[in-house]
Amino acid sequence: MSFFCFNTVFAPEPMIRSTLKYTLPIFLIVLSGPSSAQSFGIIGANVKQHANDALALMCFTVVPDLTSSFLSIKSSTGKDNELMMTQFAGGATVSKDVPLYLEGGAAYMRYDPKFVASNGMETRDIPTKWNTVSGSGGIGWDFPIAEGLMLRPIFNFALGQVASDLSAGSRYLAWRTGRDLDFLDGGKMNAYGLGGSIMLDYENNTPEREIDIEWRYSNIQLKTFGNTADSVKGKASAEASSLYARYRAPTGLTVLERPLRYVLEAAHTTYLGSQRGLLGFDHMSSLGGGFEFDSSAYDVFVTRTRIVARYAFGQNVRGFAVGFAMSF
Repeated sequence: MSFFCFNTVFAPEPMIRSTLKYTLPIFLIVLSGPSSAQSFGIIGANVKQHANDALALMCFTVVPDLTSSFLSIKSSTGKDNELMMTQFAGGATVSKDVPLYLEGGAAYMRYDPKFVASNGMETRDIPTKWNTVSGSGGIGWDFPIAEGLMLRPIFNFALGQVASDLSAGSRYLAWRTGRDLDFLDGGKMNAYGLGGSIMLDYENNTPEREIDIEWRYSNIQLKTFGNTADSVKGKASAEASSLYARYRAPTGLTVLERPLRYVLEAAHTTYLGSQRGLLGFDHMSSLGGGFEFDSSAYDVFVTRTRIVARYAFGQNVRGFAVGFAMSF
């Protein structure tokens, strides 16, 4: 069975609350001397270090993971999103006779770090936007080891780009001369990733109920390449271990000429690579419930559609989201 899923923030309140106290601090740009229009430096941090944090954030987008696929973190004022991510992902085994497993995903993330420019007498906020687009895929093979239990090694690959845009803030840095700011003003960071995953997939399906349990360990190494700003070349490790369980059973109601099922989900992910502690947490969990509509009675491409509301929680984080999934 193939599936594709999409998660998005549902509530107007922040999906995830985080202190962001680890490696994503405010940048302070200090202009030196009375003739500050020609000379400045970055105090206490450098663009390379924190742009590499943006590369580490890409780790969240290249590993299929239910718990982090709908991250949205508000700023301290609560008015704007400092970080927002949306992910599409899917996977399927071709057939029982050909146990080739294929998976793929695409994700978008926006991170808005805050910069402060100062001439020693006054300060000005400089808005920047770092947009990340990434795609990932995997090729694996199913090895049956017990009734309903599969061992699935997977070769993974990924490709992504982080693009920076000073937007309105560029007028405050029109006089810049430092090479360490080449990434901020329209710079790009291109990255590719190679690695692998190992999965244990258990399925126990009967007409009365369906049980799916998956454990997965993934390790994908990201590295910059090509037309990347010199100041932000680097690497990151996308490494995580996750456990996912789903229970489906008929409600007793009929919709679209087929039984309407209710769905219960639980997931837990532990982050082990560059993303560990990056947003103030090392692990996240989620609990969800919803309904599954069966459209197989009709001549349509989609056979099942699931709508699931989820509550996510962990270290310093909590929030709500709604997810959509389709089977073909």
